[in-house]
Amino acid sequence: MLKRSKFLRRLLRVLAVTVLLFGLFFAYLVWVSDIPAPKIKDTAALQLQRQQPDSGLYTINNSWFRKSNSGLYELYAEGTPFERGVINGKLSKELVQLQEDYFSAQINKLVPSKFYRHFLKYFIGFFNRKLPDYVTEEYKEEIYGVSRSASDNYGYIGDKYQRILNYHSAHDIGHALQNLALVGCTSFGTWGTASEDSSLIIGRNFDFYVGDDFAKNKIVAFINPSSGYKFMSVTWGGFTGVVSGMNEKGLTVTINAAKSSYPTGAATPVSLVAREIVQYAQNIREALAIAGKRKMFVSESFLVGSAADGKAVIIEKTPDSLAVYDPGKNAIQCTNHFQSAEFWNSAPNREMRDKSSSVYRYNRLNQLLTQNGKNSVQKTIAVLRDYKGINNADIGLGNEKAVNQFIAHHSIVFEPQKLLVWVSTSPWQLGPFVCYDLNKVFSLQGMKTNREINEPQLAFPADPFIYTPQFKHFEQFRNYQAKVRDGETINPDSLVAENPTFYNSYILAGDYCFKKKEYSKAARFYQKSLTLEIANHGEQEHARSQLKKALHKTEN
Repeated sequence: MLKRSKFLRRLLRVLAVTVLLFGLFFAYLVWVSDIPAPKIKDTAALQLQRQQPDSGLYTINNSWFRKSNSGLYELYAEGTPFERGVINGKLSKELVQLQEDYFSAQINKLVPSKFYRHFLKYFIGFFNRKLPDYVTEEYKEEIYGVSRSASDNYGYIGDKYQRILNYHSAHDIGHALQNLALVGCTSFGTWGTASEDSSLIIGRNFDFYVGDDFAKNKIVAFINPSSGYKFMSVTWGGFTGVVSGMNEKGLTVTINAAKSSYPTGAATPVSLVAREIVQYAQNIREALAIAGKRKMFVSESFLVGSAADGKAVIIEKTPDSLAVYDPGKNAIQCTNHFQSAEFWNSAPNREMRDKSSSVYRYNRLNQLLTQNGKNSVQKTIAVLRDYKGINNADIGLGNEKAVNQFIAHHSIVFEPQKLLVWVSTSPWQLGPFVCYDLNKVFSLQGMKTNREINEPQLAFPADPFIYTPQFKHFEQFRNYQAKVRDGETINPDSLVAENPTFYNSYILAGDYCFKKKEYSKAARFYQKSLTLEIANHGEQEHARSQLKKALHKTEN
């Protein structure tokens, strides 16, 4: 009895120490997750009020915000960092809040457990505890200004500034945590003898997918900062970074994720490096200098086009090193693997080339450019819309190996020497491409009446494919996908019938049947998927593993 009593006392002491340690650890996580807001000397901008001089038009002094007939939102903001951030937030307040709703809803789907979401909150807080050390004061002040218009509904995640700042590293964290199943962007450029009129043309698909809702409210932002160059970018509510942008000097930047080692701590978000380049560089040399002085925690390719240089290069950057890929010819292509001699044989890059869709998509891109002859804006748009495989193979709609994967947040084309830019409209890259002339937009002295600012005579029409039965079937396929994700009951045979040449139709149907313990039917679906063009090594291994399990279950 005495021994049992001693054992219980020891057990209680161990439990007490364990609880104390967990409590201290939790308190530490809370403490390090607390990011202080920047100190603003002049907060007068907070008193600015949004006006509505015309139906659908909102203004603050010379800055304005409206929705175009194209479905794109348009924003012009000027001023000092904090001032333009406040103005941005107040003009687009509804979209800032709506975007966080969409983002949070997607996180809740991906991480349904409240406990794990709570843990994830502190994990990200811990991971990003030194994030402010790697963000310039200018961008901290601008983000703080925008954050004043953020939602009041997510205080349990963090205060407004912490949340909006951390969202700027969402691309990087998601890229790092989902390295094995990276869905990648595609970009390319032509100039000189490779272009019909010898001018520089840059095209890109930004395949960043956080649910269909997240891509609904695209903002074409025109920013006139108090220092640096005026620039435009395609963005979303609350996001001040740049993923696709061009400045008044004809300097463009687009980003493509590359294979990374797992990061160990915060650094400058990729989008803020791209933002600094487009705001402060007027040529490739200056862009390279900016990229070189910023530490990042993921690997990324920056395709930089320059009117001053009359060409484009790719700045390839890892957390530790930097290289420049210059093809030495009049065309350049970029998917998700590095091409420079310095990084070509690195272990992460070999894995990306061997196990992802990057090389296949690169080869398809190269094939399309070769077939098209001298490039033009119209041909660039056609390439960005292409959904087929090599040699026009039918690889199913939505395949990562296609240039058009039907998940793009936006598609964009630049003519830097003319300061013209074309932005896609819904659905995906298939809607009309709307043209903006940066010379005209930046010459506006405010806006008092609501009017269109794009160049209708330079627009390109929607792709006729959206009116075909095949596209309607694909839309129905996406509906089935959503129902499966939401745990609803479907007919798996109907699912595959809507997109019968797409491997993932059969993997999705197989997973659905396996979960329902219909192992024989699941095995047939997995077997069929393995006969089709599977996008990456991870999904191929999943299909093989699940087939083996399903056959074993069937036999027993």
